[in-house]
Amino acid sequence: MTVSEIFNVCIEEARKAFGEDEVPIGAVVIHNDSVISCSHNTREFDHNILGHAEINAILEASRKLKRWNLSDCDLYVTLKPCSMCVEIINQARIRNVYYLLDKFSYKKEYDKTVFKKITNCNEQMYANMLADFFKNKR
Repeated sequence: MTVSEIFNVCIEEARKAFGEDEVPIGAVVIHNDSVISCSHNTREFDHNILGHAEINAILEASRKLKRWNLSDCDLYVTLKPCSMCVEIINQARIRNVYYLLDKFSYKKEYDKTVFKKITNCNEQMYANMLADFFKNKR
């Protein structure tokens, strides 16, 4: 799959979250150039603070691969991960994280995992979706 195709899956997951009145964030785990898992935020639906898209996708990938060490996997996510997700990503040994949008207020330094900002993959469409979600909440 191309990076653009992977981010299309992420955005589709974000759309699902949006439709479920969740913060629209989507995540995909890639293993051996294939999607091993994809998910979106489920905090409201599951009544669980841990229901972040990244954590949901990592847990599903671990179940499918039957191991917690995902050092041969990459994570794609629509929004730069929060500090909680960064720690889970580091603990899972995710190799690389690719994201569409930065979180402007986020200042934590990352340790082991390499984070790379991706452009030209519908980031404006996703930015609009995220803005619409929060505009509807006000």
